[in-house]
Formats: sequence, C-alpha cells, structure tokens
Amino acid sequence: MKEHHLQLNPAKTELLVFPANPAVEHNITVQLGATTVTPSKSVRNLGVTIDSRLNFTDHISKTARSCRFTLYNIRKIRPFLSEHATQLLVQSLVITRLDYCNALIEGLPACAIRPLQMIQNAAARLVFNEPKRVHVTPLLVSLHWLPVDACIKFKALMLAYRIVTGSAPAYLKSFLQSYAPTGSLRSAKERRLVVPTQRGTKKLSRTSSFIIPHWWNDLPNSIREADSLSVFKK
Repeated sequence: MKEHHLQLNPAKTELLVFPANPAVEHNITVQLGATTVTPSKSVRNLGVTIDSRLNFTDHISKTARSCRFTLYNIRKIRPFLSEHATQLLVQSLVITRLDYCNALIEGLPACAIRPLQMIQNAAARLVFNEPKRVHVTPLLVSLHWLPVDACIKFKALMLAYRIVTGSAPAYLKSFLQSYAPTGSLRSAKERRLVVPTQRGTKKLSRTSSFIIPHWWNDLPNSIREADSLSVFKK
C-alpha cells in the first residue's frame, strides 16, 4: 500500500473468511496496530456485499430493497411524467443497479435471482403504468429488456466471444481455453471452449470457467462464427 501511496485505515478494515467446510468455525483475527480485526459474516466492497458462502443472499436482498425504494419514489411522481421520461428514470436508477456486477451471481438457482426479477417486472409495469396483474413479458419485449437471468447469460457470452476472437484483455484469456482437438476433426473450426472437469470434492459449477464454456458450446455454430461482436449480439 505504501508503494501505491495508500494509507491503511484499521477502523475500516474488515476480515472475511471463506471456509472449505461451512460447518467448521475458524477463530481467526488480524492485528493492525491497536485494532483487532475479527471475521465478519459479510463485507461490502465496491458496492457488492460478499458473504462467506458466496451465495450473495445479502447482496441480492439489499439490491432489491434499494430498487424497491427507488420505484416507490418514482411511482409517487408517475402522474406527472411521460412514458419516455419514466423509462429514462427507471433505466438509470433501477435497471443499472440490477446490471451492476451481476456476473457474480451467474450459476445461482432461479429462486435466488427471483427477487431481482420481481424488481424488473415492477419497473416494466411502472413505465407503462400498468397494474400488478398485467402479464409482464410483452412489456419487457417492448422495452427491449432481457430478463435478469438472460441478461447475465448474454453478457457472459459476449465476454466469451471477445476472448475467442482475441479482442478481450489478455488477462481474461486465462479463464477460458479454446478447444483444440488432437486430430483434424470438424470441431476444430467451430470455436468451441474447453469445459473443465470436476475432480475430487471441488465444485466448479459456480465458476465462470465452468459455466461460460457450457453456455458457449450450446450456441449454434453459426452464432459462434459471427464475423463481429455487433453481429454476434444480434
């Protein structure tokens, strides 16, 4: 920190332990000057609440609560706003919060992401000033909003395309590996990615290096071979 001209603030320093076995309690402390830092159940970093089990329950609940309060305030002034103005407000104050760092929650079950999807549904109904029981899918299509889980998948696949085509930063290439068969097979030209194998007791089902290759290889070959990112997005 001294090399980067940063000062350590012991009063704001937090400690988070990621145990291999959640059933085991680790009595770990860190001494910083006169301050003793003890482990916390969750910490906040760059606007993301991280918990020791990496299920992001606290982050999802806090994001949903913040967005719900914002929608409540916009709803109070909705009679004075046009549909376009409401859409701009909702997109800038609510949808951006749903999209922020959502790659961290990829691989979570649908029940865990449901609170965020309910926020998006309420936002779409607010834009069109529709009641709660109105079917939300046509509204999302009109707004060109992908559902939360589809948006996460879309962003991950765009990252995969950039890595495969070499337009992504070099440090990201270590996360995904292009498939190169030993012989002259047809799959050598299909831009496939290597899916890591799960060995021992390690679970890779929540890691990007395991999830993204599955999603990428499931795409039709014509999409994986798109000439540019704009074509791939369409």
